[in-house]
Amino acid sequence: MDNNSEKALENAQPPKPPAFAEGGLKAWSAVAACWCVMFNTFGYINAFGIYQAYYKQTFLSNESDSNISWIGSLQVFFMFAGGLVAGPLMDRYGPKIILIPCSTLFVLSVMLTSLCREYYQFMLAQGVLGGLMNGLSYTPAVTAVNQYFFKRRPLAMGIASSGSSLAGIIFPIALNRMLNQSSLGFGWSVRVVGFIILAMSVIACITISSPAPHRKSGTLFLPKAWKNKSYATQNIGIFIIMWGAFVPFFYIPGYAISIGIGVDLSNYLIAILNAGSLFGRLLGGALSNKVGRSNMLVISSTVCGVLLLSWLAIKSHGGMIVFSLLFGFYSGMFIGLFPAQIAMTAPQPNMIGCYVGMAMGFFGIAGLTGTPITGAMVNNYGSYTASIIFAGVVCLVGSALLILARYFASGTKLIA
Repeated sequence: MDNNSEKALENAQPPKPPAFAEGGLKAWSAVAACWCVMFNTFGYINAFGIYQAYYKQTFLSNESDSNISWIGSLQVFFMFAGGLVAGPLMDRYGPKIILIPCSTLFVLSVMLTSLCREYYQFMLAQGVLGGLMNGLSYTPAVTAVNQYFFKRRPLAMGIASSGSSLAGIIFPIALNRMLNQSSLGFGWSVRVVGFIILAMSVIACITISSPAPHRKSGTLFLPKAWKNKSYATQNIGIFIIMWGAFVPFFYIPGYAISIGIGVDLSNYLIAILNAGSLFGRLLGGALSNKVGRSNMLVISSTVCGVLLLSWLAIKSHGGMIVFSLLFGFYSGMFIGLFPAQIAMTAPQPNMIGCYVGMAMGFFGIAGLTGTPITGAMVNNYGSYTASIIFAGVVCLVGSALLILARYFASGTKLIA
């Protein structure tokens, strides 16, 4: 080896870890964009309980609860499954090229829903087109925030995800009033929602940006990520939790009506649930750096399981309001934190989209199957008892797997 080669080896520096902005105009603008996307995606889906109850009473009165819930389940499925495509595309091309056309088509799906009257029409417009455009928009926005922040990532994601909670308060109240207490009718009630979503989409498309260099080499997907025990076990745990976590969002109004609570209050319970979720997302993001991201995820999912099992004993107005607030708080904490936790496993910022996207695609199966399973239980047993027990148990099982994932990541049995 010559002297020049020896000097080159001596002077060689280890690769620098990726740098994160942790703030600044572009970083917080990306948070604002993600807030608007969350408002349109998770926030809109959070209001499906209103649609579920309205469809059952009007256009789809001949369909079972399970069949109607497939519309919302398809929305959830495609919202997550869309990340399987959007995540890798985000790493290669950035967010704007994905967000602009997909936001436009999502607004179109809402407007088409306002014209629907048949089951298959709702399935195609609201379930398939709306869900897929949600998914293709959601993952790039979440990835952009995670690329700007590392230490402050839970806080940034907590703020961004609060958009879905606020939408979950606004949309159910607005839809309930427009559908049941006004002369607007179904068509114009849904179109009003569409115009709100259009305004949020314009803001998101203008403010979104990404600091990471585009990943130009290697395969589109990164299947080796699944060889990481922590990544795989964590995703399986979140998958199982999602089987149960969406049950109240779909069935709280129907359950409340079944125990004698009026239609108005039953529909407002979705808004109350999302009000709790708003505070859960903000507080969860603020506390996670002190308590630990994994700790907060495990705590929130475990409490969700306990609350779901406690739901069985609730038969009063006050009890349903308290349950809605508490479940909203802890489920919001969980939903706000899990994307940031997944992003932590990506070795480089320009791999975050793929890591998050692959996980979201996997979670889509849970979104597709969870509420139809519980809906079938409601139809078969004639009550909500079996579905509530199922939801509570799977949340607790998923929480145990999150503890195992943290063990694989740290090599210790204590979660830090």
